[in-house]
Amino acid sequence: MNMRQVLTASVVASALAVPAVTFAQQHSALTRAQVRAELAQLRAVGYHGDSETSYPVQIQAAEARVAARQGQTAAASSYGPGVGGSTAAGAGASSGAK
Repeated sequence: MNMRQVLTASVVASALAVPAVTFAQQHSALTRAQVRAELAQLRAVGYHGDSETSYPVQIQAAEARVAARQGQTAAASSYGPGVGGSTAAGAGASSGAK
């Protein structure tokens, strides 16, 4: 390979690598503090991780309790009623007289 082919190959390789690097940066992993906060939330609702045999059931139940608690907190702190989005499409209202 001559120098021009090497240069072309390196430019193509770097052009293909840039999107992969930017994609990896967009999806960051959890920080240690976030994991500790999640574990504290789970422990607050009664999860202790004592039994390995019932692990999936226990963790899912605890996650559901955390989600319910967060939903209640959000509902209690929100302002105004919930909005139920519904629409009605069709013929217009008739006047009744012809």
